[in-house]
Amino acid sequence: MIPRMQAVEFTGVTKTFRNVTAVDRLSLAVEEGSIHGFIGPNGSGKTTTMRMIANILHPDSGTVRVFGEAPAGTRSGTIGYLPEERGVYRKMKVHALLEFYGELRGGRDVSPEIDRWLARLGLGHCAEQKLETLSKGMSQKVQFIACVAPEPKLLILDEPFTGLDPVSADALRAAILEIRRRGTTVILSTHDMAVAETMCDSILMIFRGKKVLDGTLASIQASYSSDTIRVELENGGALGPLPGIESVKDLGKVKELRMAPECDPQQVLQALAARARIVSFAVMKPSLRDIFVRIAGPQQEEVAVA
Repeated sequence: MIPRMQAVEFTGVTKTFRNVTAVDRLSLAVEEGSIHGFIGPNGSGKTTTMRMIANILHPDSGTVRVFGEAPAGTRSGTIGYLPEERGVYRKMKVHALLEFYGELRGGRDVSPEIDRWLARLGLGHCAEQKLETLSKGMSQKVQFIACVAPEPKLLILDEPFTGLDPVSADALRAAILEIRRRGTTVILSTHDMAVAETMCDSILMIFRGKKVLDGTLASIQASYSSDTIRVELENGGALGPLPGIESVKDLGKVKELRMAPECDPQQVLQALAARARIVSFAVMKPSLRDIFVRIAGPQQEEVAVA
């Protein structure tokens, strides 16, 4: 199999703002034609990394390459960038705004693509409406169209699903997958671990400016042992102290137990069976959300077991 070209390559990239290191010696490769997810807590460096790819910010040291060259930015039409902090000319009409952005970013008439995307995302009836009359979700779809109408080779989406209702989120997810099938490389940041798990070919986690995870979901999970038990007891029975369990996370009907290295899950099963009827019991590797929490810090719903 012929290896794919790298759409984005970072080599030892560092970016600082005064005395804050936002990105610290980051090396990264994003395969062409893939969906690469960026995860990490707020302020971890995800947006700074995206802005360096889009040539909005420049690294203090290290190199950034987009399709083997220095980043050309969004004006070239090669890159489409949807920032998390979004803004539009709200007095303009939808179609006119999209034509303006199309000429600005791609330098050509993108009216056929605009019409197709408006219809595709259920906004055909809004073409002559002013942006200020649209809902937040509809306005967000318009800004997405502004990014994709010039048909960029690389699409960068910073928290694209934030604030969308489930129907709109599903429509946008389907649109992103369609764009990817056409060969566009997609980089997206998300706080939704289900999106990262189900949509992304590879996942990068940045924490305090440093890369802490990078790879497929399978390869990330493979670096962790099967130390998690998910259990549901009939009528929501109480767990009580259990042998070899370090912490318990209450997910509602289901409880998630983290085992100590020496824990025998069979002993845990026996202890539970002696107390209540077991509806389900499964030993598994930690989910991406659990791995995220282990790296970024404990959450309130996880309590230590004495």
